[in-house]
Amino acid sequence: MTQEILTVESAHALVAAALSASNTSIENALCVADALVGAELVGQSGHGLRRVAAYSAQARAGKVDGHAVPRLIRTRPSAIHIDAAHGFAYPAFDLATRELRDMARGQGIAAAGIFRSHHAGVTGLAVEALADAGLVALMFANAPASISPWGGRTPLYGTDPIAFACPVEGGPPVVIDLSLSKVARGKIMAAKQKGEPIPEGWAFDREGNPTTDANEALAGTMVPTGDAKGTALALMVELLAAGLTGANFAYEQSSFFDAEGPPPGSGQLIIAIDPEAFGGVRAVARFAEMAQAIEQVDGARVPGAKRHELRARLKRDGIPLDSALLDEIRQIAAR
Repeated sequence: MTQEILTVESAHALVAAALSASNTSIENALCVADALVGAELVGQSGHGLRRVAAYSAQARAGKVDGHAVPRLIRTRPSAIHIDAAHGFAYPAFDLATRELRDMARGQGIAAAGIFRSHHAGVTGLAVEALADAGLVALMFANAPASISPWGGRTPLYGTDPIAFACPVEGGPPVVIDLSLSKVARGKIMAAKQKGEPIPEGWAFDREGNPTTDANEALAGTMVPTGDAKGTALALMVELLAAGLTGANFAYEQSSFFDAEGPPPGSGQLIIAIDPEAFGGVRAVARFAEMAQAIEQVDGARVPGAKRHELRARLKRDGIPLDSALLDEIRQIAAR
């Protein structure tokens, strides 16, 4: 596989151009480009530029509305309900984080429920933005069905990521970002695109047998994190991200990977907390104490430290990207 190295600015411009050529407003194209390049910068390429072809096809087909403008409804002093209008999720996330900053500082805690949404990408980016503003943040997002309830073979839950971030006095925020499958489904999609097998223990085929074939894995189910515990957490995310917000449950959603079917109608819940409302001015310093204790353990690393270092390096040196992938995106942009 040959690679090219693109600057952050060049990668961003290329993604925005491809989406703009695919029935997407320039405002939304730029917002989505922020998210996909942001994913590459933290090492999550399965949520990065490999999504451009599918996003573009969905926008051209109308499965996602590339011109949608999210609409906010303030239901309580500390609660907002955001209709993503079957557009890309990222403009709704930007709206939510902007509103939650002031709401959480005024109320102590605030939440945004998002419905009629789309692929959430790297959920850690949204909570990290709130942590950078001095807030503690949690995010729950659902996705098309790919995990079966424990003991079954019928997928009802998505990979359903959970993300958390908090500010740390004198250092980068703690950022925890995990899917409830053993690996994110985007990694299997990336293996399919490259024509590569997947490692054992990632997925089951349609018959419930372990598989290393990416195509069979995408047609089957994902191995949950922590076995039965992972499926219990996936149920929790479905109830918070979809049941609570009015979004589609995982088993009601169409695929994020193709342009077939109706809009997926996914959901997300973002919670922001002002640490001073609960722990006073010492709260952020206490977070730092825990981070320092982890750093003193030989071989341990504070969650979020690696992504912070990687982002700085890639911003400086450029992002290595698959040349075939870049050619595909350039062809989309040239339409």
